[in-house]
Amino acid sequence: MARFLVGASLKLYFGRDRTAAWSRAVVDLCSAHPAVTSGLVEPFVVPSFLSIPEVAEIAANGPVCVGAQDVFWDEGPYTGEVSAQQLAEFGVRLVEIGHAERRKHFGESDATVARKVRAVLAAGLVPLVCIGEEARGTPQEAAVACVRQLEAAVGPALAAGGSGRIVVAYEPVWAIGAAEPAADEHIMVVCTALREALCRPGAAPGSAVIYGGSAGPGLLPRIGGAAEGLFLGRFAHDPEAFRRILDEVSDIVQDRSQN
Repeated sequence: MARFLVGASLKLYFGRDRTAAWSRAVVDLCSAHPAVTSGLVEPFVVPSFLSIPEVAEIAANGPVCVGAQDVFWDEGPYTGEVSAQQLAEFGVRLVEIGHAERRKHFGESDATVARKVRAVLAAGLVPLVCIGEEARGTPQEAAVACVRQLEAAVGPALAAGGSGRIVVAYEPVWAIGAAEPAADEHIMVVCTALREALCRPGAAPGSAVIYGGSAGPGLLPRIGGAAEGLFLGRFAHDPEAFRRILDEVSDIVQDRSQN
């Protein structure tokens, strides 16, 4: 498995043409970048629903994993929803679940998130579970709150016999959309606690904790091995930022090998 995961959600910022152009640029640079071709980085992109088929075609036979921004937990009479099985049919391999914006704007709860995680694992896909405390506090307080949230999200599925790879994106709610990410020490304390909590039966090899929340170039080298990658938002709208982060991964690994 790759040692780092680096990906971006486009949310609802881009239209069809810009999504396609951005995706081609990212796929092209990932296909040629040594950090990806050597297996150090597993890159992923998460477009809006309507662009998934086109982005999946652009990424076909390449190193970039295509994700979805949401999912419903069942199939049947659910107007306007999209199931995990449908996403799999369109080439999706990873599904974002429980982002703070969905909790805020659409009333999603821990129970909602848990049902989605269970459905995604059952479909053989990777849940990208967004975890984060609402109010700024101490790193230790945040760690306790986030581990509790993680248990609520993945615990029911694993307790019921579900299994598979799980990726956790630590995104403190108060840092989303901010000018700067959370402080380095804060990120390291919480991500370390989440990594320890994720080491449990049912969480397959390759499960990982990455950081989001105003993440961008320059952050990964500062937070050491606490986070196993970055989940990018607006700071990746320029594909060059994606390239800079891949360069940073190469530098991190080189520095570790020399020490």
